[in-house]
Amino acid sequence: MADKTTKAKAPVAKKTAKAVEVKTIAQLREELTAKIADLLQARRGNAAGELTNPRVITVTRKEIARLHFAIRAQEIAAAKEIK
Repeated sequence: MADKTTKAKAPVAKKTAKAVEVKTIAQLREELTAKIADLLQARRGNAAGELTNPRVITVTRKEIARLHFAIRAQEIAAAKEIK
């Protein structure tokens, strides 16, 4: 019979918590306007055939959605503090 060789399993990467960066609503809005400009530029590049990776459009749209969510969450938190 053939000897059973055991392969060492690759170490599993543990998920580490990302450093939470607290940004103000104004900073988030500035970042949002920059991402919207990036999205428009990527769409223009895609229409012109210059964009090498069209996935950039999808990723940018998701980043914009995350920024909208973060802005809204901070607005709600600020409203709760006022009450």
